[in-house]
Amino acid sequence: MRKKLSIYLLFFFLLLGAFYIGIFWGTDQWKKKLPTLNEVKPFAFINQNGDTITNRHVAGKVHVVEFFFTTCKGICPKMNAALLEIAKNNYDADDFMILSHTVDPDTDSLGRLKIFSDSLKLNNKKWWLLTGTKEKLYEAARKSYLLDDQHDESAAIAEQFIHTQLFALVDKKGSVRGIYDGLDKKELKKLEEDIRLVLNEGYDGPRFVNGIFQNNPN
Repeated sequence: MRKKLSIYLLFFFLLLGAFYIGIFWGTDQWKKKLPTLNEVKPFAFINQNGDTITNRHVAGKVHVVEFFFTTCKGICPKMNAALLEIAKNNYDADDFMILSHTVDPDTDSLGRLKIFSDSLKLNNKKWWLLTGTKEKLYEAARKSYLLDDQHDESAAIAEQFIHTQLFALVDKKGSVRGIYDGLDKKELKKLEEDIRLVLNEGYDGPRFVNGIFQNNPN
């Protein structure tokens, strides 16, 4: 009797397992998922090509975000070296990008950003160096990407300076899914793994292609 009961229970759990596999197979529900930390606020910045870039232009794109400045001799070169490696490993993905925002827009003119981009031999279609007003750049770092939480907002904007080694990972829907130390090898490895996770997530929203929205994500 006990043996039969064990067989029935085993059969029940096998059926239950098959039922849930049937429900979630082919969807993202059974896959490992990263938490959503924040939603990126609407923005408008200018890239090294002189183009105005908004959140619409990265709709449907997984992107890594950093804040840097071209005259930095400390952590920025190390951060950009790490991003170059990440770029090399992910440039074959059509829906992957890197956004680097200057924290020193008074110095980092469009011309300077273009020279910097050329010096690193960046793909100008896949890696954008962005500038704008200091207020808007710092607001994006703090309110959208959560990359600067140690600051005194009561100080005049001219006296503030963000110098962070953190990267943010943003998904195709414009949600921040992770924050990583750009100088830590273990964190960078985790970032690479998480990029692949987020790239494999579905996306059914509009994409911004050739200046217009299209609803077909393919």
